[in-house]
Amino acid sequence: MEKIASFTIDHTRLLRGIYVSRKDFLQGSEVITTFDIRMKEPNREPAVSQGALHTIEHLAATFLRNHPEWKDRIIYWGPMGCCTGNYLLVKGDLTSADIAPLIKETFEFIVGFDGEIPGANAHDCGNYTLNNLPMAKWEARKYLVEVLNVLTPANLNYPE
Repeated sequence: MEKIASFTIDHTRLLRGIYVSRKDFLQGSEVITTFDIRMKEPNREPAVSQGALHTIEHLAATFLRNHPEWKDRIIYWGPMGCCTGNYLLVKGDLTSADIAPLIKETFEFIVGFDGEIPGANAHDCGNYTLNNLPMAKWEARKYLVEVLNVLTPANLNYPE
């Protein structure tokens, strides 16, 4: 079998950042851009805990799907199996720089969030007890301060 695109990235050199993982061209000129929202350096720092990552998923997905400018273009937000980040799928032929302000806004929302986690109940979620709001906010703040607030080209383009 052929390697899938995400397994061709050199994870030993990958930094935290926002990366275009792939672009899928649908019928006509419609493009879906998949972004790698990398919160941790793979294999070099501890992964995000499952509870924190699950909470980040609930908060980010809710925020993005309600965003006044972007909500009609958001297809999916979800965690990576390796727990080092998330995938975001957006309608449009976009770059990492195009969505950087949106990702910053999303993580600012998570850092400032107080209250009941959206969808964190038995009716709405298949594992609602696996949430950790304090750790989600801690991880979001770390990513916001150390990466999103100081983005460089190295945080926006996969290593060669």
